[in-house]
Amino acid sequence: MLTWDDLTARPRPVADATLAYGPDAMHCVDLWLPAGDGPFPVVLMVHGGCWQTSIADRRLMDWVAGDLRAAGHAVWNIDYRGVDRAGGGYPGTFLDAAAAADLLRIEAPSYKLDLSRLIAVGHSAGGHLALWLAGRHRLPHTSPLYRSQPLPIDPVVVLGGLPDLAATAASPDNGCGTAVVEKLVGVDRPAPYADTSIPPLLPLGVRQDLVNGREDRIIPYRFATDYRALAQAAGDPVALHTIPHTGHVELVTPGTAAWTHARTLIDRALAP
Repeated sequence: MLTWDDLTARPRPVADATLAYGPDAMHCVDLWLPAGDGPFPVVLMVHGGCWQTSIADRRLMDWVAGDLRAAGHAVWNIDYRGVDRAGGGYPGTFLDAAAAADLLRIEAPSYKLDLSRLIAVGHSAGGHLALWLAGRHRLPHTSPLYRSQPLPIDPVVVLGGLPDLAATAASPDNGCGTAVVEKLVGVDRPAPYADTSIPPLLPLGVRQDLVNGREDRIIPYRFATDYRALAQAAGDPVALHTIPHTGHVELVTPGTAAWTHARTLIDRALAP
């Protein structure tokens, strides 16, 4: 199994631009633009790190973002405040992700980004947020997170994600722990999972591809199988792609079987 040091020891590619969507240092997006005149298909990318800024930020996705740029895709790699940062947790982490996604619609014409060919890709905790962004149209109107006419996102590729926050909070064997979920959803309010976890929002009405390493020690494999069953029962088109002999790091490491499979899904979704 690869380690994070195996990934971060590689030469780090550099984004083409960084755009701000708010005043905090984490309120930013890295834009990766391929060569050519466009218009470019777009990957809206969401990093993981157990929803904690101290564990990871958007730079963890630099290597796969560079790989996608070389393949001709623009990448909108968002950052957000984790639960361990002032203003993070509920509702800040979710509002940050939403604002970063909404900025894409504003800036797309300036950078010749083709939003008719848009896919969201999220890793680990970012897989949860990518699905949540695609499901914003399903949020209860009474939620502080609700906004009318959010950016439409379809499909979503989830790399070792945690879609079901209630299940995550009840699973001490998950690599993020359980206390972080309480900070993320705000357990001191009524129905804290209703507007934060994915199962209460089903059906999302979007294509979902789950890519999971069979030997992932951070995200229990049952998270994928259990969520697929829930989503399919609700009527969503969900496919689970199991990569053998694969852990968590391989999912965002170019050249691995896991990332090669994910790239194939992305390329196929964004093809003209």
